[in-house]
Amino acid sequence: MTPADAREALLFHSCTHPDVDDPRWRTGFIGSLRPFSGLREENYHEVMSALRALAEPLQADFVPREVVSAVVGMCHFARAWGVAPDGMLGQNGLISAADAARLDEWVWTISYALAMILDGAVAEAFDDYDRRRT
Repeated sequence: MTPADAREALLFHSCTHPDVDDPRWRTGFIGSLRPFSGLREENYHEVMSALRALAEPLQADFVPREVVSAVVGMCHFARAWGVAPDGMLGQNGLISAADAARLDEWVWTISYALAMILDGAVAEAFDDYDRRRT
């Protein structure tokens, strides 16, 4: 995945890409939560791949604001809507406890990876994620 592809993927996954008619807008990480159409593990892995592809630009003195905003927003809304017991998915009985826990794990992994990348610790950013995949 190129950095340009990664940027575009993150914008779709966070529902901030301007092309709202593209199906990726509705089926991405956040789009699939509202309306809830189930968790899509491939979205989680694509977000992590995008972060890996953007690790170098995210360590620069001036980082791409829209990328950071997309990831932070994605994590915030996933927690608010799908992880919080009083969020719209839990409150309306749309997400199981197991899926809420899985979503919470994904969001923690994504937000941790972003924090470590921004701090310059790229190997650490993906260590746990890579270990779980093998």
